[in-house]
Amino acid sequence: MTTETATVWSAARVADILLTAERTRTARMSIQAEWPDLDLDIAYTAQDVALADRLSRGEVITGVKLGLTSRAKQRQMGVDVPSVAWLTDAMVLPAGLPVPRAQLIHPRAEPEIAFVLKRPLKGPGVTAAQALAAVDTVVGAIEIIDSRYSGFKFTLADAVADNNSSGVYVTGPVPHRPADLDLGLEACLLEVDGHVIDSATGAAVLGHPAEALAFAANTMGARGHTLEAGWTVLTGGMTDAVAVPEGARVAAHFTSLGSITIAGG
Repeated sequence: MTTETATVWSAARVADILLTAERTRTARMSIQAEWPDLDLDIAYTAQDVALADRLSRGEVITGVKLGLTSRAKQRQMGVDVPSVAWLTDAMVLPAGLPVPRAQLIHPRAEPEIAFVLKRPLKGPGVTAAQALAAVDTVVGAIEIIDSRYSGFKFTLADAVADNNSSGVYVTGPVPHRPADLDLGLEACLLEVDGHVIDSATGAAVLGHPAEALAFAANTMGARGHTLEAGWTVLTGGMTDAVAVPEGARVAAHFTSLGSITIAGG
């Protein structure tokens, strides 16, 4: 007679599975498909468990990142709210360096508007205007996302537990004060090997990127976290993410925030 031991699921187990997948560059199936009880509360707890592991290995928090801030992506995923995840210094890609393919599974690039905070910001109750008033500078960015799920197939809870498909990010060379820009109209062209793949304006990000910043402050505040001065906030992809083939060159050209080019590695 054999006895089967039931799998004991927890936020800590989810975090360990996804961190292992990240370190070994091994894609896996949706966790929620295996564990239907995975919900957003558990997924955010798994994020924090994974962050504690990263910090124990010497990483330092550099900010937060948002996902699902474009209406198109929300419709695609069947959700009506964005999500928030952590950034650390291990995710910073210095300008001029190629995509670090040796540490990623299936990288995709998306252009973003990023904020650098001049003072702490904590919800609940933060409005877009209050959020923007806490911003020091605005920069363009390219985020290289990298889901730990096969084929980028996942639920919202899966994505949140996976730190919003975090990979690496690079910020642009042309900072501006928020008052100098019309962020809703700030446009971006996304190119791969010189061919325009997509375009969008800041309005694609919840109507205005400051709305994404306010959402991040309020969501993190509900979890007991403060967005700290000096942190970078990636407000979410303005366009759909595009695959980054080996040897390709990906570029994002912003109206006022300059251009960023990354070699595919």
